[in-house]
Amino acid sequence: MASREQQHTKKVPLFPFLSLLCFASIFLLLSLSRKTSSPSPSLSHSHYRTFQTRTPDSTPCDYSDGSWIHIPDPKPARYDATCKEIFKGWNCISNNKSNGFDLTTWRWMPRTCDLPPFDPLAFLHKFRDTNIGFVGDSLNRNMFVSLFCTLKRVSSEVKKWRPAGADRGFTFLRYNLTIAYHRTNLLARYGRWSANANGGALESLGYKEGFRVDIDVPEGTWAEAPAFHDILIFNTGHWWWAPSKFHPVKLPMLFFEKGEPIIPPIPPHVGLDMVLKHMVLFVEKRLQPGAIKFFRTQSPRHFEGGDWDQGGSCQRLQPLLPEQVEEIFSLKNNGTNVEARLVNEHLYKALKGSGFHILDITRLSEFRADAHPSTSGGKKHDDCMHWCLPGITDTWNDLLIEHLNNIKFRD
Repeated sequence: MASREQQHTKKVPLFPFLSLLCFASIFLLLSLSRKTSSPSPSLSHSHYRTFQTRTPDSTPCDYSDGSWIHIPDPKPARYDATCKEIFKGWNCISNNKSNGFDLTTWRWMPRTCDLPPFDPLAFLHKFRDTNIGFVGDSLNRNMFVSLFCTLKRVSSEVKKWRPAGADRGFTFLRYNLTIAYHRTNLLARYGRWSANANGGALESLGYKEGFRVDIDVPEGTWAEAPAFHDILIFNTGHWWWAPSKFHPVKLPMLFFEKGEPIIPPIPPHVGLDMVLKHMVLFVEKRLQPGAIKFFRTQSPRHFEGGDWDQGGSCQRLQPLLPEQVEEIFSLKNNGTNVEARLVNEHLYKALKGSGFHILDITRLSEFRADAHPSTSGGKKHDDCMHWCLPGITDTWNDLLIEHLNNIKFRD
């Protein structure tokens, strides 16, 4: 009996000891796992990110999959309303838009990685002796101005200088870095067309007026850009679905190839495909060795209650919810703002197999119905197409430079 009691007293402490040991092991594993995993972004992160990139074997991040997070106590803005390059209608702070200051308190957070604001000083150092060209419509100017204002805040020795054909351009003298904006609405050359009194192929079909679009000839404003710039960012799209500019009956787009009209005439969406095909080939033939080329996806509009000339407006003061985004932009609904996703379908098809990098800003921008100039843009109608500055195009540049870092790392 005594021996059984001795055995019992030896066994009793063993179970709690093993349980405690097991619990401690689990706790230790969890602690280690927390330390080795990527921490979620927080307000304690520094305002700028230096040029550190992921290792080559890491999984690429899907920057389009994420959400906008409100930061109630953000770091100081990267630039302010005093930047003189900001087009007056986009300066929502100076124009007293009610949420103008609040726009800088939202940050895009991808689900599987981080996208902090880029460090402008580190960028200038890394990309010294570089020429950067933005080629496209006024939405690319929106992005160009954002980059200029951010860089000028840390380097004020700037000289106005425009490469051939550019609408605007600046050189940061200390770093010999030039950024320029080449304005082009369709990428291809176009202009007014009128029927010839002597007749012709289009005249025989009853056409009297329209816009001639040469699908295989780049507009002169940017034709020299591929041979000059080291980094190029292209866009097109808004003017292709613009009946106020190219009325399908009164002033249709009439497409020409090799100087002759395309017969039978083709609709704008087919013309867009043909222009993209020719312009991609043109750029790839003319681009200087080692240059990097991007094509930015379509910037979404946020007209509600009708298009811009039908009383449409954008009065929201908060980003949209995911279900609201789908309601407004779904191709199935075929709403006022369906243009963005339609254009992207054409872009992805044309760029497949090319050497272009795609800068996908569409999804993250679709949420930001609150970030347009709206009534503060100084127009007779709400501006629900361009973006306030400072604003969302700052995030576009964060994404551009993150891609540049990764490309440079791989190269």
